[in-house]
Amino acid sequence: MLAGRLTYATGAFVVDDVPVPEPGPGQVLIKVEAAGVCLSDLHLIEGMLKPATSTEVVTLGHEVAGTVHALGPGVTGWQPGARVLLHAGELSPAGAVLTRGVDYDGGWAEYALASVHTLVPIPDDLPFEQAAIIPDAVSTPWAAITATAAVRPAEAVGVWGAGGLGAHAVQLLRLVGAAPIVVVDPLPGARQRGLDLGADLALNPRDDTLREQILAETGGRGLAAAFDFAGVADVRDQAVGCLGAGGRLVLVGLTDQPLTITNGTAFSYFQQKIFGHYGSVPAHIEQLVDLTRRRRLDLRRSISDVVPLADAGKAVERLHTKEGDPVRIILRP
Repeated sequence: MLAGRLTYATGAFVVDDVPVPEPGPGQVLIKVEAAGVCLSDLHLIEGMLKPATSTEVVTLGHEVAGTVHALGPGVTGWQPGARVLLHAGELSPAGAVLTRGVDYDGGWAEYALASVHTLVPIPDDLPFEQAAIIPDAVSTPWAAITATAAVRPAEAVGVWGAGGLGAHAVQLLRLVGAAPIVVVDPLPGARQRGLDLGADLALNPRDDTLREQILAETGGRGLAAAFDFAGVADVRDQAVGCLGAGGRLVLVGLTDQPLTITNGTAFSYFQQKIFGHYGSVPAHIEQLVDLTRRRRLDLRRSISDVVPLADAGKAVERLHTKEGDPVRIILRP
């Protein structure tokens, strides 16, 4: 079968022929129908992210949907042909979080192995392309909003970066009743996308009046919560400066750069907070599947393009250059 393989030591990525894996006890073999291309995949190829294990070569892809193809020994409760998405990760026997497509083989392949407890059934009318992106592109901002930041109705919020995660954050913030929602992004197309998805105000981070405009939009209160989905050091300092009393900054975008606070006295005086955030838990994914099933969440606009698995390298390059300003490019085996 074809699989998109990354060698960590060299950063070499290639779509190659590899054997179809055999499911072991407690595993199922999934016929992959769709797999998302995420900025984290690019970070892995670039070497900014490293696996938590001693994995040397891995099949990328942590956003995966498909059908059950074969059951491993002792697996019950599933039938071949069942439509599923896969959790992006699972716990190791030692309790560490291991990520699919990072610490073990993921879904940039024609077939993928999955532990049976990582399968989530999806309704027949949810396209595989949309289902695949739920475990990360949608579940990560959902967890950041509802769990880490605990956003409440009518709270003013800011979204820095309206790409793969931030675009969904706007939709999800509207869903929980946040208001106003301010999108900050240097790309005009991304700002317009934020407005189209329900933001109340879209600003360029290079605008010298950004803070004043946010204060005006919030009646002088500032933001109750600000989300960094860009993973850019300067973004974080700018976002802190837009927080109101008791405001919290949630770091979702990944960066290896230092975190600095320009005015530490004001930060302490106003009792502001900074939270790190990573991923989601199974309950968040199940909630989102139910929300899409009940038509509370529409992911159709999230699919920027669908390309063959053989062109995975080109898809990564498009994400790197932001060609077409994609939300999510989907690989189809």
